[in-house]
Amino acid sequence: TLQWETLGRQFVEYEQVAPFLVPEEQQRRLLDFLPLFLEAWEQSSGVIIFPNIQLLASEVSKLLTKEIKRNLSGKPAEEARLALEQLLQQKGEAEDGRLLLKSVYLLSQTDLRTMWNIIGSGLPAALMQCLYLFFTFPLKKTSDDGETSEDDTQTQEMLVKIMLNMYREEQGVEELLAADKLQSLIIATASLWDQCSHSWKVPTGRVLRTISKAQTKNSIVYLQAVDCIKIAIQNLFKLADTLPACDVCEAASIVLCFVKDSYPISPALLTEFENNDGYQLLLKILLRCEGLQQNEGDPYLDEILDMLTCLTTCGKTELKVSGNIVHPQLPHFNFEQTRSSGMTVKNLQAFQVLQSIFQKSNDQHLCGRILAAIGTIWAWDTVNFFLLEWTLQPINQFTDIIHFKPHPVQVQFFRLVESIVLDLSYVPHEILKKVQYLIKENIVPFCTLTALRCLLSMTKKDLLFSDIFRDSGLLGLLLALLRKQAKILRKSAGTHLPSLEEGTEKELNAVMLKMVAALTVGSVRNTVVLKDYGMVPYIKIFLDDECYRTATLSILEQLSVINYEEYMSIIIGALCSSTQGELQLKRDLLKSLLRILESPKSHSAFRTCSGFNGLLSLLSDMEGALQDPPSGLWTAVGQNCILELVFYTLQGITAALHLDPVNSNFFQRNGLFEKMAEDLGSLGCFWTQGEWQIPLSLEKTRTFAEFLDAAFCSSEPFPMWLKNCIWILNFLDHMVKGTLHLESYFKERKPEMGEASRDDQEALQAQEEHPVVFKRPGNKLPASAYRLRDNPEEKWQMGDCAIVHPGAVCVMVRLLPKLYKEGHSQLSQEIQCAVVDHIQSLVKSEKSRQVTCGSGLLRTIITSCQDAFRNESHPLHLPLTRVFEKLASQAIEPDVLR
Repeated sequence: TLQWETLGRQFVEYEQVAPFLVPEEQQRRLLDFLPLFLEAWEQSSGVIIFPNIQLLASEVSKLLTKEIKRNLSGKPAEEARLALEQLLQQKGEAEDGRLLLKSVYLLSQTDLRTMWNIIGSGLPAALMQCLYLFFTFPLKKTSDDGETSEDDTQTQEMLVKIMLNMYREEQGVEELLAADKLQSLIIATASLWDQCSHSWKVPTGRVLRTISKAQTKNSIVYLQAVDCIKIAIQNLFKLADTLPACDVCEAASIVLCFVKDSYPISPALLTEFENNDGYQLLLKILLRCEGLQQNEGDPYLDEILDMLTCLTTCGKTELKVSGNIVHPQLPHFNFEQTRSSGMTVKNLQAFQVLQSIFQKSNDQHLCGRILAAIGTIWAWDTVNFFLLEWTLQPINQFTDIIHFKPHPVQVQFFRLVESIVLDLSYVPHEILKKVQYLIKENIVPFCTLTALRCLLSMTKKDLLFSDIFRDSGLLGLLLALLRKQAKILRKSAGTHLPSLEEGTEKELNAVMLKMVAALTVGSVRNTVVLKDYGMVPYIKIFLDDECYRTATLSILEQLSVINYEEYMSIIIGALCSSTQGELQLKRDLLKSLLRILESPKSHSAFRTCSGFNGLLSLLSDMEGALQDPPSGLWTAVGQNCILELVFYTLQGITAALHLDPVNSNFFQRNGLFEKMAEDLGSLGCFWTQGEWQIPLSLEKTRTFAEFLDAAFCSSEPFPMWLKNCIWILNFLDHMVKGTLHLESYFKERKPEMGEASRDDQEALQAQEEHPVVFKRPGNKLPASAYRLRDNPEEKWQMGDCAIVHPGAVCVMVRLLPKLYKEGHSQLSQEIQCAVVDHIQSLVKSEKSRQVTCGSGLLRTIITSCQDAFRNESHPLHLPLTRVFEKLASQAIEPDVLR
């Protein structure tokens, strides 16, 4: 602060004596003062505390202006350029020019009032003349390594920063009009770009863009009066034939800046641009940008496209169009509500350049930028879509040629089409007809695939599209194509080696199936069309391929709405004809079956189509699947997959029996519970060899709920066979209560074709390594892994629930003697006792005992557990006797007594 105070007093003294000094002495005193000023600035970390700073700025700027003019006066351009260099880079005793430049550079960064003083000194015009010379006359002297010296770079930075600070003010631009160098520099960039100083190209562009943003009415009149834009366009036309595309873009972007930025003040420069074929120039330049390497010239190409996009809203009058809204439309669409006071298209000429580029170019980057520009214009105001489509019809016309474009452009285009429906809530019928024709012709399979995905996304938005695409013939077209593909699949039987093209064709088949599924969901009429086309035998061919299966099952499930018998016949037939190792197919079929069995109307069809026998045959096919260790085919299959299939099979049976006396009677009368017990007992986890050997005393006893918790929740090691047995008994327990079909133990997210992520793969691997994991609160498991979703402790404590299916209790009793494993006698006896206790709790209530009448439960207990009944010292004798007594107190059949 003391240093600044001293300097302040010195400058006041200078002010007092300056009027009485000759100019040379006045200049010398000021130059002597400046080093002290710069030293103070450096020592105070750039903080200036100087009360007379505005006067100092004025004096220094005037002196710098005077020195520039003196060095330029009467010299040819090249000599003047050299003189300027010497003035601004002097060292040692003769460094006045550099001292002045650095001082003005620092003062220009202080405050606005100081900047106004600098501008008022005449420096803006002087520095513009300097910039013109630096740009148009390349400097030949360079350092030894061929690069611009450090002093040159510092000088350039200071000059450019001063100009940017001055020219961002309208007052600074007005000061330029006194000289003719502004229009000369603009024209020079448009004519001498290939001959100018390379190191001054970017700085010159920065300065001119800054001036462009600060244009005034007077500066526009000035540029118009000297035909600046006209001459620049003429010169750019010549450069466009010779210069590299990225250089032409850089030069043209400067001229276009003045056109765009001036429009809010006056349309004069835009009019001059248009009258002198400015749009044709841009079209020529932009088409030359085809094939540019990525990032080569991109900033200036993107800048031109952005400015051209902005010019589409520059016009004198609003466009007046009266469109013909084709119906039907989405219920919430209202054209009148789309009008707003936003940025609407008024300049079709500018948009036609964008449209022509897309039509004439197949360059990925260029076409992608055009589509992005169209999306931006729509985002400015939704009415812009209608203004353009009812005049120039860009999207309509693009649809005719989109198959010629690179794949990424096709994807981007159809996303744009999709947004018309999803974002604007408008159904563009004419465009959709062309998209449908594109699908029919299938010139480029990838394009057809992308177009179909677009229509699929629309179809999912509203049921209206189910009617639109049926009436337009798309549904019929897809059914015909699928019939053809189904015949090919049936003949080839997967013998062809996959190729890239076959991969695309396969994806196309998958999307066609998804589209038909979407069109039939919620539309009985479309389902009838599918059936009337005779497509059912062909659709079911797609079941064998996993990537087609989800959509195929969806279609068949819609078929069930009009014909349950046909659906059941297909699904049960597919289950029975599936091979032993097609576990995923069986799981998918069972899940579909479960969805349909939610409707009681389907139960009769399930029974008449041999559904019960079909599902039990699945259990028979899994004989030995749960052996520990696994053998044969089952070594490659995780045991959790087997358990899941058992679960879905039992779920299907339970769902078909639910609240259906006819099915329940059928199942009981035909001895299917006994068949179920036999099939479950042969899975491999239950004991099937010889008599059980049970010790007479137990070291400890646990309830079944405690067993379940110990098996799946604690760190206590449990043999795999026992875990599997407990799972199956758990399923049977819920079947007894009639709730198994409502349970959800396993959760699986199966990725669609080509969508499997690394996380999914890791989760599936974890699933194989850890068969079934009990889900406790706070456990974090992979999203794709199978998991237990219900708390067994809560479920097993429902012992007083009524028995709905007593035949399932018989199954549990039949499996009781098989809860045994050599080497695990103590554990085997303990689990058997726990199961019997649980059965005893099931028949506790009188209602439960009434339900078991006629079920054969008493007979099953006697025949399956004879050893326990005959041996009073047997650990199971007492609990089984209690169960028997409770049941016998209700009713007892004569043959049971015998």
